[in-house]
Amino acid sequence: MAEVERCDVLVVGGGPAGSTIATLLAREGRRVVLLEKTHHPRFHIGEFLLPGNVALFEKRGVRDQVARIGLPKYGIEFVPPDSDQRTYVDFAEGWDPAKDSAWQVRRSELDELLFRHAATVGATTLEGAKVRTVDFDDDGATVGARLDDGSTRTWRTRFVVDASGRDTVLANQFKTKQKNPEHNSTALFGHFRDARRLEGRREGNISICWFEHGWFWFIPLADGTTSVGAVCWAYYMKARDKPLKDYFFETIRLCPELHDRLKYATLVDDQVHATGNFSYSSSQATGDRYLLVGDAFTFIDPMFSSGVYLAMQGAFDGADFVRTALDRPSELGRARAD
Repeated sequence: MAEVERCDVLVVGGGPAGSTIATLLAREGRRVVLLEKTHHPRFHIGEFLLPGNVALFEKRGVRDQVARIGLPKYGIEFVPPDSDQRTYVDFAEGWDPAKDSAWQVRRSELDELLFRHAATVGATTLEGAKVRTVDFDDDGATVGARLDDGSTRTWRTRFVVDASGRDTVLANQFKTKQKNPEHNSTALFGHFRDARRLEGRREGNISICWFEHGWFWFIPLADGTTSVGAVCWAYYMKARDKPLKDYFFETIRLCPELHDRLKYATLVDDQVHATGNFSYSSSQATGDRYLLVGDAFTFIDPMFSSGVYLAMQGAFDGADFVRTALDRPSELGRARAD
């Protein structure tokens, strides 16, 4: 039989939530194992960071590294479908003027940066390890994972953090995942070279362009490419009567300003992606020996691009919960209620 390895905390998922909570707990000298089913760098949508992320990167000790891979942005442009009028909102106009900027990032680069950083502070990181079983008992949990080569590894852990993103490992196991009927949206997206951007200080700003069936994001990236995606009501995607790429370009033509910005652009790798029914939540976030953070717990419509921020902030808050579970279990009931 394969040897059973031991740790204090096992984290499922090597995205921003998982790598952040692994970092925070490993820095305290705890034995933390961080499992990622794929290999970094891997593609992920969600390139827009909020100003609130900046302080979290600072606390993790990676602010300078993130700044090197990101394109600075200071606000948002809103583009209506039937008017030349534009609305510009700067982050400095918000509740906290000090939170005046953030970055646009390629998630493949950001997620790898955060994952590698977790290893530098003492977390044991393993890629190509897909969790297949999580069995809880009174003392902790036994977690089994299958590796890329077909072999298996097993850990005995005192606590499990599910940061598996849309895989929602524990929510599926507990059957607590619920779709959000109010946000039954779909998305089409791709990356373009040579898109026309805003000028000067606004070059890195996101543009939100809405149209009859939904809205577009237009996110400039530091490598010169631009992420463009359409979030549509489900009925619009169900009406698709042509190949995905053709339908995407047809949808772009419904927004004249966006179409003009892309008229000399080329689609990177000639590839268009699609996803749907992506707003959901779990009715349960914590237990005596587990915690769900980030998209493993809930995901909402991304117009305000809160995903990475909520994942990381949830990891900071979740680290306190894990400490309570490990060090002061008598206080866990109150911590769960809070």
